[in-house]
Order: sequence, then structure tokens, then C-alpha cells
Amino acid sequence: MTRSSTPRRALGGAGGSLAGLSQVDHRRLARWHLAFALVMGLWGGLDALFLRTALVTPSLDRWTAETYNAFFTTHGLTMLFLFALPAIWGFAYAAVPPSIEADGIAHPWLGVWAFWLQVPAALAIRAGTVGGILGVAGLEPVSSGWTLYSPLSVLSQNPAVDSVLVGLLLVSVGTAATAWTLVVTIRRRREIRWLDVDTFTWTVLTAGAMSLVAFPVLAVAVALLLADRTLGTAFLVGGGGPLLWQHLFWFFAHPLVYVLVLPPMGIVGHVLPRFAGRRLFGRRSSVYSTLAIGVVSFTVWAHHMFVTGVGPSVRTVFMITTLAVALPSSAKLCTWLVTLWGGSIRYTAPMLAVLAAVGFFLVGGVTGVFLAVVPINVRYTGTYYVVAHFHLLLAGFVGLALVAGTYYWFPLLTGRRLEPGLARLHCWLTIVGVAVTFGALLLVGLAQLPRRVATYPAAYAPLHQLATVGAYVIAAGQLVFLLNLGRSLWVGDPAPDDPWALEDGPSHTREWR
Repeated sequence: MTRSSTPRRALGGAGGSLAGLSQVDHRRLARWHLAFALVMGLWGGLDALFLRTALVTPSLDRWTAETYNAFFTTHGLTMLFLFALPAIWGFAYAAVPPSIEADGIAHPWLGVWAFWLQVPAALAIRAGTVGGILGVAGLEPVSSGWTLYSPLSVLSQNPAVDSVLVGLLLVSVGTAATAWTLVVTIRRRREIRWLDVDTFTWTVLTAGAMSLVAFPVLAVAVALLLADRTLGTAFLVGGGGPLLWQHLFWFFAHPLVYVLVLPPMGIVGHVLPRFAGRRLFGRRSSVYSTLAIGVVSFTVWAHHMFVTGVGPSVRTVFMITTLAVALPSSAKLCTWLVTLWGGSIRYTAPMLAVLAAVGFFLVGGVTGVFLAVVPINVRYTGTYYVVAHFHLLLAGFVGLALVAGTYYWFPLLTGRRLEPGLARLHCWLTIVGVAVTFGALLLVGLAQLPRRVATYPAAYAPLHQLATVGAYVIAAGQLVFLLNLGRSLWVGDPAPDDPWALEDGPSHTREWR
């Protein structure tokens, strides 16, 4: 028996897309989220290519500095809120219910409502870009940076700033609703003991609980900023207002990083043993480290503010907590490496992506530990070193973990398999591109070249050009993925019930049964 009858149902069923709007199957929700994430990821990726193209030459001879600032603003907002989050929730909807033997999700219509909030949120966040392209008078892309620091964002006369703030409010509400749906779904499990719940589900549960705490803080901060802009209040301007914004924003944003990192950690812990031929080593410690990361991540936000004038005692406390969060992360790395040790590794496309993700996690994590130390942080926080560290984790680890999840669960979602040769080519191009791009930017950062500046001394041109070449290699990899995706959905071979030949091994999991 194969999944040959699945593709039509998976892609909309006999009733087509309109019928799909009236159904709330968890896999349908997963496909909606992943399709939305794919579109927004391509849009945000174009912003990155424009940025790298502008930085080929030391002088800004392609766009204005304002346009350059707009590119990195929309790139950050799009990739974090409109690509990474929906992709993670998509995989959660796909894999969590069958993994805990649930018939579906709790409050399914809440999940549907939360998904559809993302569409107006995306339109609102990207309104300035669309307005600029269409030549709408007075509507230009936001150029104050994705962190929307006050007073720049408060004093800007661009109405697109208000649009972005409304979009972030919608994202906050939608994400909290999605998190609630997933947390309640997991909490209602009946037949499985907590210690038998798989590691991916534990990371989704923790990320969902974190979202329920963090995103209301973002909503409050954005509401205050919107009130300052539209009602004439002064919550975030004058006095300590700009510092208050940073405290509110980073109290939300650093846990956000772990909301984005934890489920990919779960994907790695889920996929890696399947192709290593062994059970995950230290599974219980992996669960405990997940919970520890979820708690400690709310105590580290002020390391983003070491240069704002906070006192020495505050710096010391947050340096210690930031170093502390590295401990459970290191525990996860150890469980992955020991699982690989002595395993019978099969180098499938998901495994190739997972192995690369583990490597990027190691490099990105080590570079982050240095930033926890106050003297080093003060020296490098405004440089490309931070850009490289952040992207080694987000593009390298999170990105490739999501690639692994895509290949691994693609048969579950569509009933088809992606072509293995094209899948490996996509993985290799992405791996090489990420390593070249952010390796070059790491060297630029070690030389203390300031980030968020559209021009730079000519001596740094070779490294910037190398980084741009790497960015285009990443883009080429995504074109290969799109080709493979289209081919597989159109004429791909039906997937068998056990597409990865796991049934006779020690790592056969519930979602394939």
C-alpha cells in the first residue's frame, strides 16, 4: 500500500481550494502555513539579495542610503515574523497531533482564524514596499530598522510605520492564538505519558508557552508606540522613553529567538536519530534542557543593552544569565553528537541538512558566547560580527533544520517524495552559500566594521564581494528547491507508507504509523 491516493486530498481535495476554507484538518493548516512561509521567505530573501548587491562596491551607487535602510528593515521583519514563525507552526501542525496520537488539534477554528490574521499582517508590514513600487504618494518603505527603535520610529512622518505597527499587532494576536491551540492540543494528550512525548513535541510545547508570555509584551510595546505616533502621548519619547522601548522590545525579542530556535532543535533531535540508526542519546536530558532554555531565555534580554548606559551590576547579572543559557544549549549539542557516534548514518537529504545545521549551531553558538562577555560585547555589538553570529544561527541552523523538516515530512503532507538528487543539490548550495556569506561577514566583523551602514572603506570590498557571491549561491539553491517542489507536486512519484525505511529500525515514529 502506498500514499498514491493522498496527493489530491493533500493539495485541496476534490472540492478544490474553496472547499478547503471550510475544513480544519491539521495537515491542511500545516500546508497553509508552509505555503505562506515559502512566499514570504522568497520576498524577504529578495530584500537580502538587494542588500548584498548594494554592498558589492564601497560607495552606494545603486540605491540611496534610505533605500538601503528600508531593505534591511523589511528583510528583518519579513524573515522573522512572516517566514520563520509560520514555517515553525506549519511543521508543528503537521507532526505534533500524530506524534501524540491525537485525532486533531484543539480549537481548530482558532487555528484557522490565527492563520488568516497573517495575511493582513503581511500586507500591513509590507505596505511601504508596495506603496513605493506603485508610487503611492507619501507611502514609502520603513527605514528605521526592524527593531523600530524610538525616537526614530516615533518621529518618522512615514505612514508606513503605522502600518507596520498594526501588522505587528496582528502577528502578536495570531501567534498567541496559534500557540494556545498547540499548547492545549499537547496538554490534552490521553494515551501517552509525558516522558514518552517526543522531543519535537516538547520543543513546540515550550515555544508555545514562551509565545504566550512574550507576544503580549510585544503587543503592549507596539500599542504604546502607536499611541505616541497617533494620539500625541509620550510613553517612548523624551526622558527614559527610548530606553523603555528597548527593555520592552528585547524582553520580547530575545525569547523570540528561542521560540524560533527550539522547534528546529526538536526537528534535529527528531530527524537525526532516524538516519543514524540509533535512538536519541540522553533523551530525558534533552527534554530538561528544552525547559531550561525556555525559562532562562526570559532573563537575558539586557545583554542587547550593554552600551545604553545600564549600570555595572546590571551588566554583570545579565552577563551571567546569558552565559547560563549556553549550558542547556550545549547539552543538546552533546546529545546529537553522541547519537551520531557509532551510528550507521544514511546520508539522505534530511540528514545532510541536519548535519549542516548542527555544524552551524556550533559555530553560531560559540560566537554568541563571546558576545555575552561585557568588554567583548561593547567592542563588537555594533559590528558585522553580530550580523554573522545571528545569521549563522537563524539562516544556518534554523534555516537548514527547516529544510530537513521539509524533506522529512514532505511525504506526510503531500503523499509524494521530492527528487533526491535535486534535494541534495539544494542542500549543498545552501550549505556552501551560508558558510561563504556569513564566514566572510564574521571576518569583516572581527575587523570591527560597523553594521547598518551603506558605505564602507575600500579595503573591505573583497570580503563584502565574497559575501555577495555566497548570497547568490544561497539564492541558486532555493531555485533548485522550487524546481524540485514543482516537479514533485506535478509529476512526482507517490510516497510509500514508510518513505524513509524506518519501520524495521529503532527509530520508527508515530506519525508514519
